[in-house]
Amino acid sequence: MNAPQSRDASDPPRITVEVPVLSVGASPADYADLGHHVDSLRKPGSLHMTLLHIGILERLAADIFAWTKGRMPAERAALEIATWLRELPVLDGFLGKSDTIISLGGGRISSLEVEVPQAVRDYQTLLVQGLHVLLDDLGLDNIDDFILSSPALGYRSPHWIPHVAVGKARVKHQEPIKIETLALEFGTSRIRNEISLPSVV
Repeated sequence: MNAPQSRDASDPPRITVEVPVLSVGASPADYADLGHHVDSLRKPGSLHMTLLHIGILERLAADIFAWTKGRMPAERAALEIATWLRELPVLDGFLGKSDTIISLGGGRISSLEVEVPQAVRDYQTLLVQGLHVLLDDLGLDNIDDFILSSPALGYRSPHWIPHVAVGKARVKHQEPIKIETLALEFGTSRIRNEISLPSVV
């Protein structure tokens, strides 16, 4: 699943399950060389791969409230989602590789398309299946329709493409660019902005 990358600086924090990128290539120069193909190259320390996009929790909870016609209170939905996220198993760090730059995020974001171990794909599938179970427990019907239509989740495709956003595409919907194969090292999975999640008192 791929969610839009753009956001307003004044937005509340977005929640994702992700893995940090620890290294790209054999040296910092390998990453810097991507600037020949990509504009506004991101700082290496900010790079990550999103495994599951939850979005702004309050907006997702409001979408759930609306979808269930008020049967599931937004506050309870937010707490249930936060609890589920905190109980997720942790994915160990892993190695990947990339030889292609693709455009995502509405065609404006340049990303490394990453080849990952099967265990990572299995973990991502586990996350999506877990999200389905959670939404079912919250009383939603037609869950696939909800996931693809929820403005908060913002998914545009049911298919997950392992990728790392690295900068802005020079041309919207730029064709894939082949590059020298880069090795990527990823750390253990984490919840971005976990500190902003509500807690049961």
